[in-house]
Amino acid sequence: MKKISTSIIRLIVGVVFIISGFVKLVDPIGFSFKLEEYFEPPVLDMPFFIPYAYPIAIFVVAFELILGVLLLLGYLRNFTLLSLLGLTIFFGFLTFYSAYFNKVTDCGCFGDALKFTPWGSFTKDMILLALALLLWVAREHIKPIFTSKISASILSLTLLGCIILVAYTQKHLPIIDFRPYKIGVNIQKGMEIPANAPKAVYDYHWKFKVGDREEIITTQGAYPEVEGGTYLSVETELVSKGYEPPIHDFVIQNQGEEVTQELLAEPKLLLITSYNLKKANMEGFAPIKQLTDKAIKAGYRVVGLTPSPEEAKALLGQYGLNFDFYAMDITPLKTMIRANPGILRLEKGTIMQKVSYNDTEKIEL
Repeated sequence: MKKISTSIIRLIVGVVFIISGFVKLVDPIGFSFKLEEYFEPPVLDMPFFIPYAYPIAIFVVAFELILGVLLLLGYLRNFTLLSLLGLTIFFGFLTFYSAYFNKVTDCGCFGDALKFTPWGSFTKDMILLALALLLWVAREHIKPIFTSKISASILSLTLLGCIILVAYTQKHLPIIDFRPYKIGVNIQKGMEIPANAPKAVYDYHWKFKVGDREEIITTQGAYPEVEGGTYLSVETELVSKGYEPPIHDFVIQNQGEEVTQELLAEPKLLLITSYNLKKANMEGFAPIKQLTDKAIKAGYRVVGLTPSPEEAKALLGQYGLNFDFYAMDITPLKTMIRANPGILRLEKGTIMQKVSYNDTEKIEL
Protein backbone atom coordinates (compact mmCIF):
# COMPACT_ATOMS: atom_id res chain seq x y z
CA MET A 1 0.00 0.00 0.00
CA LYS A 2 2.82 2.39 0.90
CA LYS A 3 4.55 1.57 -2.37
CA ILE A 4 1.38 2.38 -4.36
CA SER A 5 0.78 5.68 -2.52
CA THR A 6 4.43 6.64 -3.05
CA SER A 7 4.08 5.94 -6.77
CA ILE A 8 0.94 8.09 -6.98
CA ILE A 9 2.62 11.00 -5.13
CA ARG A 10 5.70 10.59 -7.31
CA LEU A 11 3.55 10.83 -10.44
CA ILE A 12 1.63 13.88 -9.19
CA VAL A 13 4.73 15.83 -8.11
CA GLY A 14 6.68 14.88 -11.24
CA VAL A 15 3.89 15.96 -13.59
CA VAL A 16 3.32 19.23 -11.68
CA PHE A 17 7.02 20.12 -11.90
CA ILE A 18 7.18 19.25 -15.61
CA ILE A 19 4.11 21.33 -16.43
CA SER A 20 5.22 24.22 -14.24
CA GLY A 21 8.70 24.20 -15.78
CA PHE A 22 7.45 23.85 -19.35
CA VAL A 23 4.91 26.71 -19.30
CA LYS A 24 7.67 29.02 -18.03
CA LEU A 25 10.32 27.59 -20.34
CA VAL A 26 8.27 28.51 -23.41
CA ASP A 27 8.47 32.11 -22.17
CA PRO A 28 11.64 32.49 -20.05
CA ILE A 29 11.74 36.25 -20.69
CA GLY A 30 8.33 36.56 -19.05
CA PHE A 31 9.55 34.68 -15.96
CA SER A 32 12.66 36.90 -15.85
CA PHE A 33 10.33 39.92 -15.64
CA LYS A 34 8.69 38.29 -12.62
CA LEU A 35 12.08 37.70 -10.98
CA GLU A 36 12.97 41.35 -11.58
CA GLU A 37 9.86 42.28 -9.58
CA TYR A 38 11.10 40.15 -6.68
CA PHE A 39 14.59 41.66 -6.87
CA GLU A 40 13.31 45.26 -6.81
CA PRO A 41 14.04 47.35 -3.65
CA PRO A 42 10.38 47.41 -2.48
CA VAL A 43 10.31 43.60 -2.39
CA LEU A 44 13.52 41.62 -1.62
CA ASP A 45 15.80 44.62 -2.18
CA MET A 46 18.35 42.69 -4.27
CA PRO A 47 18.84 45.03 -7.25
CA PHE A 48 22.29 43.55 -7.95
CA PHE A 49 20.50 40.41 -9.23
CA ILE A 50 18.31 42.30 -11.74
CA PRO A 51 20.89 42.23 -14.60
CA TYR A 52 21.08 38.44 -14.16
CA ALA A 53 17.32 37.81 -13.96
CA TYR A 54 17.18 36.21 -17.42
CA PRO A 55 19.93 33.57 -16.93
CA ILE A 56 18.58 32.86 -13.44
CA ALA A 57 15.11 32.39 -14.92
CA ILE A 58 16.42 29.96 -17.54
CA PHE A 59 18.29 27.92 -14.92
CA VAL A 60 15.36 27.77 -12.48
CA VAL A 61 12.68 26.74 -14.98
CA ALA A 62 14.91 24.24 -16.82
CA PHE A 63 15.98 22.75 -13.47
CA GLU A 64 12.33 22.52 -12.41
CA LEU A 65 11.35 20.63 -15.56
CA ILE A 66 14.39 18.35 -15.38
CA LEU A 67 13.66 17.47 -11.74
CA GLY A 68 10.15 16.44 -12.75
CA VAL A 69 11.57 14.15 -15.44
CA LEU A 70 14.16 12.70 -13.06
CA LEU A 71 11.49 11.97 -10.46
CA LEU A 72 9.34 10.08 -12.94
CA LEU A 73 12.38 8.16 -14.15
CA GLY A 74 13.54 7.38 -10.60
CA TYR A 75 17.05 8.34 -11.73
CA LEU A 76 19.54 10.05 -9.39
CA ARG A 77 17.02 9.54 -6.60
CA ASN A 78 18.65 11.27 -3.64
CA PHE A 79 19.84 14.25 -5.68
CA THR A 80 16.37 14.63 -7.19
CA LEU A 81 14.48 14.45 -3.88
CA LEU A 82 16.83 16.84 -2.07
CA SER A 83 16.65 19.27 -4.99
CA LEU A 84 12.84 19.05 -4.97
CA LEU A 85 12.83 19.88 -1.27
CA GLY A 86 15.19 22.81 -1.81
CA LEU A 87 13.18 24.20 -4.72
CA THR A 88 9.82 23.91 -2.93
CA ILE A 89 11.27 25.63 0.16
CA PHE A 90 12.67 28.41 -2.07
CA PHE A 91 9.36 28.92 -3.88
CA GLY A 92 7.49 28.63 -0.58
CA PHE A 93 9.54 31.50 0.85
CA LEU A 94 8.86 33.69 -2.19
CA THR A 95 5.12 33.02 -2.22
CA PHE A 96 4.80 33.52 1.56
CA TYR A 97 6.66 36.82 1.31
CA SER A 98 4.42 37.89 -1.60
CA ALA A 99 1.25 36.93 0.23
CA TYR A 100 2.10 38.23 3.69
CA PHE A 101 3.52 41.58 2.57
CA ASN A 102 1.31 41.83 -0.57
CA LYS A 103 4.33 42.77 -2.67
CA VAL A 104 4.02 40.64 -5.82
CA THR A 105 0.40 39.72 -6.51
CA ASP A 106 1.21 36.92 -8.98
CA CYS A 107 4.13 34.58 -8.32
CA GLY A 108 4.35 33.44 -11.95
CA CYS A 109 4.55 29.80 -10.78
CA PHE A 110 2.78 28.62 -13.94
CA GLY A 111 3.78 31.58 -16.09
CA ASP A 112 0.81 33.25 -17.75
CA ALA A 113 -0.98 29.92 -18.26
CA LEU A 114 -2.55 29.71 -14.80
CA LYS A 115 -2.94 32.52 -12.28
CA PHE A 116 -2.96 32.05 -8.51
CA THR A 117 -3.73 34.46 -5.71
CA PRO A 118 -0.70 35.08 -3.43
CA TRP A 119 -2.09 32.87 -0.65
CA GLY A 120 -3.21 30.31 -3.23
CA SER A 121 0.37 30.12 -4.52
CA PHE A 122 1.72 29.67 -0.99
CA THR A 123 -0.83 26.92 -0.26
CA LYS A 124 0.13 25.12 -3.46
CA ASP A 125 3.83 25.27 -2.51
CA MET A 126 3.14 23.98 1.00
CA ILE A 127 1.24 21.01 -0.43
CA LEU A 128 4.14 20.28 -2.78
CA LEU A 129 6.59 20.59 0.12
CA ALA A 130 4.56 18.12 2.18
CA LEU A 131 4.46 15.68 -0.76
CA ALA A 132 8.21 16.09 -1.34
CA LEU A 133 8.83 15.30 2.34
CA LEU A 134 6.68 12.19 2.06
CA LEU A 135 8.70 11.10 -0.97
CA TRP A 136 11.94 11.58 0.97
CA VAL A 137 10.66 9.50 3.88
CA ALA A 138 9.54 6.73 1.51
CA ARG A 139 12.49 7.04 -0.87
CA GLU A 140 13.35 3.34 -0.67
CA HIS A 141 10.16 2.69 -2.67
CA ILE A 142 11.29 4.92 -5.54
CA LYS A 143 12.96 2.64 -8.07
CA PRO A 144 14.28 3.47 -11.56
CA ILE A 145 11.92 2.48 -14.36
CA PHE A 146 14.75 2.17 -16.92
CA THR A 147 18.41 1.24 -16.89
CA SER A 148 20.92 3.97 -16.02
CA LYS A 149 21.98 4.20 -19.67
CA ILE A 150 18.43 4.80 -20.94
CA SER A 151 17.66 7.25 -18.12
CA ALA A 152 20.85 9.19 -18.86
CA SER A 153 19.87 9.35 -22.53
CA ILE A 154 16.39 10.69 -21.67
CA LEU A 155 17.98 13.23 -19.33
CA SER A 156 20.35 14.35 -22.10
CA LEU A 157 17.48 14.71 -24.58
CA THR A 158 15.48 16.71 -22.01
CA LEU A 159 18.41 19.06 -21.45
CA LEU A 160 18.93 19.42 -25.21
CA GLY A 161 15.23 20.18 -25.65
CA CYS A 162 15.45 22.91 -22.99
CA ILE A 163 18.42 24.50 -24.74
CA ILE A 164 16.71 24.44 -28.15
CA LEU A 165 13.48 25.87 -26.72
CA VAL A 166 15.27 28.73 -24.94
CA ALA A 167 17.37 29.52 -28.04
CA TYR A 168 14.24 29.64 -30.20
CA THR A 169 12.24 31.87 -27.87
CA GLN A 170 15.19 34.24 -27.49
CA LYS A 171 15.49 34.70 -31.25
CA HIS A 172 11.78 34.64 -32.06
CA LEU A 173 8.74 34.58 -29.73
CA PRO A 174 7.26 32.03 -27.27
CA ILE A 175 5.94 28.96 -29.11
CA ILE A 176 2.76 29.11 -27.00
CA ASP A 177 1.16 32.44 -26.11
CA PHE A 178 -0.78 32.41 -22.82
CA ARG A 179 -1.14 36.19 -22.60
CA PRO A 180 -4.25 38.27 -23.39
CA TYR A 181 -2.57 39.71 -26.51
CA LYS A 182 -2.68 36.51 -28.56
CA ILE A 183 -3.02 36.59 -32.34
CA GLY A 184 -6.71 36.89 -33.21
CA VAL A 185 -7.62 38.85 -30.06
CA ASN A 186 -9.53 42.09 -30.44
CA ILE A 187 -8.07 44.57 -27.99
CA GLN A 188 -11.28 46.62 -27.60
CA LYS A 189 -13.26 43.50 -26.67
CA GLY A 190 -10.51 42.45 -24.29
CA MET A 191 -10.98 45.74 -22.43
CA GLU A 192 -14.76 45.48 -22.11
CA ILE A 193 -16.36 45.03 -18.70
CA PRO A 194 -19.67 43.08 -18.69
CA ALA A 195 -22.66 44.98 -17.30
CA ASN A 196 -23.21 42.40 -14.55
CA ALA A 197 -19.53 42.08 -13.63
CA PRO A 198 -18.78 42.21 -9.88
CA LYS A 199 -17.31 45.51 -8.75
CA ALA A 200 -14.53 46.08 -6.27
CA VAL A 201 -15.68 46.22 -2.64
CA TYR A 202 -13.90 48.38 -0.08
CA ASP A 203 -14.23 48.74 3.67
CA TYR A 204 -13.99 52.33 4.90
CA HIS A 205 -12.59 52.63 8.41
CA TRP A 206 -13.77 56.01 9.74
CA LYS A 207 -11.98 57.37 12.78
CA PHE A 208 -13.86 59.76 15.10
CA LYS A 209 -13.08 61.36 18.41
CA VAL A 210 -15.99 60.86 20.76
CA GLY A 211 -15.43 62.59 24.06
CA ASP A 212 -11.97 61.64 25.29
CA ARG A 213 -11.64 58.45 23.21
CA GLU A 214 -11.19 57.51 19.56
CA GLU A 215 -13.76 55.32 17.86
CA ILE A 216 -13.48 53.52 14.48
CA ILE A 217 -16.63 52.76 12.50
CA THR A 218 -16.46 50.58 9.40
CA THR A 219 -18.81 50.96 6.44
CA GLN A 220 -18.63 50.11 2.76
CA GLY A 221 -18.76 53.68 1.57
CA ALA A 222 -21.48 55.55 3.44
CA TYR A 223 -20.40 58.28 5.81
CA PRO A 224 -21.45 57.20 9.30
CA GLU A 225 -23.44 59.34 11.63
CA VAL A 226 -21.71 59.67 15.00
CA GLU A 227 -23.54 61.73 17.58
CA GLY A 228 -21.18 64.14 19.26
CA GLY A 229 -18.19 62.77 17.33
CA THR A 230 -15.47 64.72 15.55
CA TYR A 231 -14.19 63.25 12.28
CA LEU A 232 -10.43 62.55 12.30
CA SER A 233 -9.55 60.39 9.28
CA VAL A 234 -10.57 57.48 7.05
CA GLU A 235 -8.67 54.47 5.72
CA THR A 236 -9.80 52.17 2.92
CA GLU A 237 -9.25 48.42 2.73
CA LEU A 238 -9.85 46.28 -0.37
CA VAL A 239 -12.26 43.46 0.49
CA SER A 240 -12.74 41.95 -2.96
CA LYS A 241 -11.03 43.00 -6.17
CA GLY A 242 -13.99 42.64 -8.48
CA TYR A 243 -13.85 41.91 -12.20
CA GLU A 244 -10.77 42.96 -14.12
CA PRO A 245 -10.86 42.59 -17.93
CA PRO A 246 -8.04 40.58 -19.55
CA ILE A 247 -6.71 43.81 -21.09
CA HIS A 248 -6.95 46.65 -18.60
CA ASP A 249 -3.87 48.84 -19.06
CA PHE A 250 -3.69 49.38 -22.84
CA VAL A 251 -3.36 53.16 -23.05
CA ILE A 252 -1.50 55.06 -25.79
CA GLN A 253 -0.65 58.74 -25.47
CA ASN A 254 0.78 61.22 -27.95
CA GLN A 255 2.25 64.26 -26.21
CA GLY A 256 -0.13 63.85 -23.28
CA GLU A 257 -3.23 63.22 -25.40
CA GLU A 258 -4.78 59.75 -25.34
CA VAL A 259 -5.08 58.28 -28.84
CA THR A 260 -5.90 54.65 -27.95
CA GLN A 261 -9.31 54.39 -29.62
CA GLU A 262 -8.15 56.39 -32.63
CA LEU A 263 -5.38 53.89 -33.31
CA LEU A 264 -7.51 50.82 -32.59
CA ALA A 265 -9.99 52.05 -35.21
CA GLU A 266 -7.31 51.99 -37.93
CA PRO A 267 -7.95 49.34 -40.62
CA LYS A 268 -4.21 49.06 -41.25
CA LEU A 269 -1.96 49.59 -38.24
CA LEU A 270 1.63 48.54 -37.64
CA LEU A 271 2.96 48.93 -34.09
CA ILE A 272 6.71 48.93 -33.43
CA THR A 273 7.27 48.31 -29.72
CA SER A 274 10.21 48.65 -27.35
CA TYR A 275 9.62 48.31 -23.63
CA ASN A 276 13.16 49.59 -22.98
CA LEU A 277 15.11 51.37 -25.70
CA LYS A 278 18.34 51.17 -23.70
CA LYS A 279 18.11 47.37 -23.70
CA ALA A 280 16.73 47.04 -27.24
CA ASN A 281 18.69 45.25 -29.97
CA MET A 282 19.50 48.30 -32.05
CA GLU A 283 20.49 46.20 -35.07
CA GLY A 284 16.86 45.09 -35.19
CA PHE A 285 15.80 48.57 -36.32
CA ALA A 286 17.54 48.09 -39.68
CA PRO A 287 15.06 45.44 -40.96
CA ILE A 288 12.27 47.36 -39.19
CA LYS A 289 13.19 50.41 -41.29
CA GLN A 290 12.74 48.37 -44.48
CA LEU A 291 9.45 46.91 -43.28
CA THR A 292 7.93 50.20 -42.14
CA ASP A 293 8.86 51.97 -45.36
CA LYS A 294 6.99 49.27 -47.29
CA ALA A 295 4.07 49.42 -44.86
CA ILE A 296 3.67 53.18 -45.24
CA LYS A 297 3.64 52.81 -49.03
CA ALA A 298 0.99 50.09 -48.63
CA GLY A 299 -1.27 52.49 -46.73
CA TYR A 300 -0.47 51.43 -43.18
CA ARG A 301 -0.34 53.80 -40.27
CA VAL A 302 2.92 53.05 -38.45
CA VAL A 303 3.43 54.02 -34.82
CA GLY A 304 6.20 53.26 -32.36
CA LEU A 305 5.36 52.51 -28.72
CA THR A 306 7.78 52.99 -25.83
CA PRO A 307 7.64 54.30 -22.27
CA SER A 308 10.07 57.09 -23.24
CA PRO A 309 9.23 58.67 -26.63
CA GLU A 310 11.83 61.41 -26.07
CA GLU A 311 14.62 58.82 -26.13
CA ALA A 312 13.35 57.62 -29.50
CA LYS A 313 14.05 60.92 -31.28
CA ALA A 314 17.74 60.13 -31.71
CA LEU A 315 16.75 56.68 -32.94
CA LEU A 316 14.53 58.15 -35.63
CA GLY A 317 17.42 60.09 -37.09
CA GLN A 318 20.01 57.33 -36.70
CA TYR A 319 18.01 54.72 -38.63
CA GLY A 320 15.91 57.10 -40.74
CA LEU A 321 12.67 55.77 -39.29
CA ASN A 322 9.72 57.45 -40.96
CA PHE A 323 7.23 57.28 -38.07
CA ASP A 324 6.73 58.73 -34.59
CA PHE A 325 6.92 57.04 -31.19
CA TYR A 326 4.00 57.39 -28.79
CA ALA A 327 3.99 56.70 -25.05
CA MET A 328 2.78 53.50 -23.39
CA ASP A 329 3.43 52.10 -19.93
CA ILE A 330 6.17 49.48 -19.68
CA THR A 331 3.90 46.75 -18.23
CA PRO A 332 1.54 46.31 -21.22
CA LEU A 333 4.51 46.64 -23.59
CA LYS A 334 6.27 43.76 -21.83
CA THR A 335 3.05 41.75 -21.87
CA MET A 336 2.12 42.37 -25.52
CA ILE A 337 5.31 41.04 -27.05
CA ARG A 338 8.55 39.76 -25.54
CA ALA A 339 10.84 40.86 -28.37
CA ASN A 340 12.65 44.17 -27.98
CA PRO A 341 11.95 45.61 -30.49
CA GLY A 342 8.81 43.82 -31.65
CA ILE A 343 6.19 44.28 -34.38
CA LEU A 344 2.40 43.88 -34.25
CA ARG A 345 0.05 44.15 -37.22
CA LEU A 346 -3.53 45.14 -36.33
CA GLU A 347 -6.77 45.53 -38.25
CA LYS A 348 -9.37 47.61 -36.39
CA GLY A 349 -7.98 46.54 -33.04
CA THR A 350 -7.58 42.86 -33.86
CA ILE A 351 -4.05 41.44 -33.62
CA MET A 352 -3.36 39.77 -36.95
CA GLN A 353 0.38 39.13 -36.55
CA LYS A 354 3.18 39.75 -34.09
CA VAL A 355 6.83 38.94 -34.65
CA SER A 356 10.30 39.60 -33.35
CA TYR A 357 12.69 41.98 -35.10
CA ASN A 358 14.34 38.81 -36.45
CA ASP A 359 11.20 37.90 -38.41
CA THR A 360 10.12 41.13 -40.12
CA GLU A 361 9.87 39.29 -43.43
CA LYS A 362 6.95 37.28 -42.04
CA ILE A 363 4.73 40.36 -41.78
CA GLU A 364 2.08 40.17 -44.52
CA LEU A 365 1.25 43.69 -45.69
